[in-house]
Amino acid sequence: MAHKIAIINSSSFGRKFPEQMERLEKLGVVERFTFPIETPGKELAEKLNGFDILISSVTPFFTREFFEFKDETILISRHGIGYNNIDIHAATERGTVVSIVSAHVERNAVAENAIAGLMAVIRKTVEASLAAKEGKWSKRAQFIGHQITGKTVGVIGYGNIGSRVGEIFKNGFNARVLAYDPFKDKEELAKMGVESATLDELLKQSDIISMHALLNKESYHMISNREIGLMKKGVYIANAARGELLDQEAVLNGLNQGVIAGVFTDVLEGEPIDESHPYFNYENVLVTPHISAYTEECLRGMGEKVVSDVERIVRGEKPDHVVNREVFIK
Repeated sequence: MAHKIAIINSSSFGRKFPEQMERLEKLGVVERFTFPIETPGKELAEKLNGFDILISSVTPFFTREFFEFKDETILISRHGIGYNNIDIHAATERGTVVSIVSAHVERNAVAENAIAGLMAVIRKTVEASLAAKEGKWSKRAQFIGHQITGKTVGVIGYGNIGSRVGEIFKNGFNARVLAYDPFKDKEELAKMGVESATLDELLKQSDIISMHALLNKESYHMISNREIGLMKKGVYIANAARGELLDQEAVLNGLNQGVIAGVFTDVLEGEPIDESHPYFNYENVLVTPHISAYTEECLRGMGEKVVSDVERIVRGEKPDHVVNREVFIK
């Protein structure tokens, strides 16, 4: 049986490693699609009818309406570790397998980018580089930053990526690391070499805060005006998890009041954004376009996982890291 495979809203899959596309093309017809983020479920389904295997980025949203109007779909393989853009219950009811990339594949790439972005903000690297490029070498005394060594770093969400960030700060910078994670107890965090803290304790004590929490109803805008009001004056914040963890208006207030000394974010609520976004009005805010996973090593691993998912489902086998395993329960 020839399959029809749709690659949806992914700017990277199969482009860097064409051999991955060649493997898919042996299984059937492969086409690329780009849809607006808010494409209605019915419209999305109608445009993808006939494609029984979907490879998806973080958008669009595969809602219950999508599954109600979509013909047979045997697999949605996420080219990433999250799946909040897929209605899992609806997918399961329709017998659609949903698989994701192992979080371990992205661990080092995302953690390293979070720290790289933070260091660029803390040391004013981008502004200094632009000054040098513009021939303003004499302004170098304006670019005085801070050392990370010995600082207190708060990591919110001490899972796969957050724990790697903590390791690097602790072992690489001799920083004191506080961890807030409602899914880990004090003893478990102590074994990992960091101090357990409540969210409020972490906010009050940290010189640097790095966001790595899961996004759910409880964590949406978990950092808002109240939380920023607890922070030290001059705190630096990094977000390489999900843009919705931060209340943007509250962050802007914190920047204007001088509570927040700088922000690095690779993710934004409502992304993609354009040049009118208010963050671009601040020299001490560094925004990158969701590139934390964009290393050759990480993208190769993600692509291999997705292709393997498709090959296995075509052979009638179960892919690794299936979100809705109950699909396989007869």
